[in-house]
Amino acid sequence: MVEAPVGYQCPVCVAEGSRRSRADELPFGGRRSAGGRSTTSILIGVNIAVWVAILLTGGSGSRLVDWLAISPLGTCLGAAGNTYYPGVDAAQCAQFGSAASWAPGVADGAVWQLLTAGFAHIEVWHILSNMLVLWFIGPTVEQILGRVRFVALYLLSLFGGSVAVMWFAAPESSALGASGAIFGLLGALLILTIRGKGDLRSILLWIGVNLAVTFAGFAQISWQGHLGGLVAGAAATAIIVYAPRTGEHRTRLQWLLLGGLFVLLALLTAVRCLQLA
Repeated sequence: MVEAPVGYQCPVCVAEGSRRSRADELPFGGRRSAGGRSTTSILIGVNIAVWVAILLTGGSGSRLVDWLAISPLGTCLGAAGNTYYPGVDAAQCAQFGSAASWAPGVADGAVWQLLTAGFAHIEVWHILSNMLVLWFIGPTVEQILGRVRFVALYLLSLFGGSVAVMWFAAPESSALGASGAIFGLLGALLILTIRGKGDLRSILLWIGVNLAVTFAGFAQISWQGHLGGLVAGAAATAIIVYAPRTGEHRTRLQWLLLGGLFVLLALLTAVRCLQLA
């Protein structure tokens, strides 16, 4: 018999339990997901649900866009939604009455936009392209990292893209879309390929093409969100895959460092909000 914290266990039972635990554990500490695409499907479903809500409430003129898209500073919009009054705060905007409406920004307290912007889309081509890429690469990353770490990576990449928008986009501009999180998954694939000593040519080509399109001068593409998501996703993945393998201590270290990355991004956001206030 083998002494346990409570009582004793038979050696065969202990060996079988250890074997099953090892079989369920992934290379970097995560647990194997029962469904290969379940988490990706949920993320796609949330994006589609938000897109339908925006579509049904006016598309590009929907009030939801003003509240969900990320904008560093609030903006006083004209009644038609296609004009704005620069340099006007919320109180001054209210004086225009029905001729204008106020769209809040992160520095004004709309901190939810740091997350919601990554689930909001307007154009059909935008959501289709993002969800198609997510459908193909999401399950691959999840099968290597496990569901919980995959979700953490996705959200940190999204957050990183939003922080880059806060710092490098025009204060009264706005951005939306899952592209920051998608680029974070590309960054994850890059780190995983390096860690596994695989062939980097295909992933580098993929990232290079996407960055070329990003910086090609298309006004509707937020290069800030793309680049921020790529860096945050690569950093989060590096934390997961390069944490020393020391049993349970590796898991604690991974989550401690991922939490540190989140705190760093939050501090960068707070500093930028103080600058814009």
